[in-house]
Amino acid sequence: MSRRADNVLIVALGTTQTLAWASSYYLPAILADPIARDLGISTNWLFAAFSMALVISGLLGPRVGRQIDRMGGREVLCASNLILASGLILLGLSQGVALMAVSWLLLGVGMGLGLYDAAFAALGRIYGDTARRSITGITLIAGFASTIGWPLTAWGLATIGWRWTCFGWAAAHILICLPLNGLLIPKLKREHRVAADTPKPHIPIDRAMVLLAFAFAAAWSVTSAMAVHLPRILESLGATQAQAIAAGALIGPAQVAARIVEASLLKRFHPLWSARLACITHPLGACVIGLFGGGFAGVFALLHGAGNGILTIARGTLPLAIFGPKDYGYRLGLLGAPSRLSQAIAPLAFGFLISPLGGYTLAVTSALSLAALVALFALKTEKASSR
Repeated sequence: MSRRADNVLIVALGTTQTLAWASSYYLPAILADPIARDLGISTNWLFAAFSMALVISGLLGPRVGRQIDRMGGREVLCASNLILASGLILLGLSQGVALMAVSWLLLGVGMGLGLYDAAFAALGRIYGDTARRSITGITLIAGFASTIGWPLTAWGLATIGWRWTCFGWAAAHILICLPLNGLLIPKLKREHRVAADTPKPHIPIDRAMVLLAFAFAAAWSVTSAMAVHLPRILESLGATQAQAIAAGALIGPAQVAARIVEASLLKRFHPLWSARLACITHPLGACVIGLFGGGFAGVFALLHGAGNGILTIARGTLPLAIFGPKDYGYRLGLLGAPSRLSQAIAPLAFGFLISPLGGYTLAVTSALSLAALVALFALKTEKASSR
């Protein structure tokens, strides 16, 4: 593909990823309360359904990755748009907990088929060893998913209500994402496809796989916990509500700024060094706010967001650099499954920790980040055998 075609594909996938994240993973932050209130249920039911969706997406990861390795990413990502749209329509039609739960089951399937791991696998199938630039490119754009998605969802809630907001996001999948994925992701040539009856590839769960899966799971537990509980933790450390909200707003821009640094300055280094650097930023931020108090909430948010931004890229580039492009999608699915499960559990687990620990919860999240760092230092930078 030419550089111009590469850039068009990066913009297209970045756009579809932004809309996919905004209309699924980031939806409950704005709509959980009004949905629960309208349905006459506790928000715990909705967050339980959301956790179930994350578990489903994690369990689907290896199968989705293998399908992309076989057929390419176009069909899978297009299917994700149809399934996410269906889930959003059902959510908008929900009158009780049963249909709401079914809608999140569908959304979980759609997230498994259509979020970062699937997009990274599609790019790996197209570009092989050279996919790092395109992976970084789509995360630069999709890094604004919450920055764009939360205000749009809030605006929809205020103007047309939560049901029509869900219908609007469903329409975006059909009218924007589906054409972009269907028309701009290259179709894999027949001779490059793998037959359906080909035996499942054997990927040994060796030391490198275990260390990398653990590092990702530990790091993404922190990300998931902070996404839900950040304001409460910052306020328990002395930040005012306004400071906590302002700090939260800095995370998205910090993620994107860090990804620009990764794309420009850190690209000359092995992505393992970028990932190690990213694991240090959250503990550093925790030290700053722990020493100087809630007035430094913004500094913590900038450091935490910067680490998040680079870790998202590492999730796609690090397995490619260590193991190579062979069976890349399937390997991503195996590595990502523990991360998705930890993302599902972390909000509830840290919810229990915050009451007794308050701001000291950051000691736990910092310990997880440092554990991920130790695991990454135990890995070697040379490419491992993909056997």
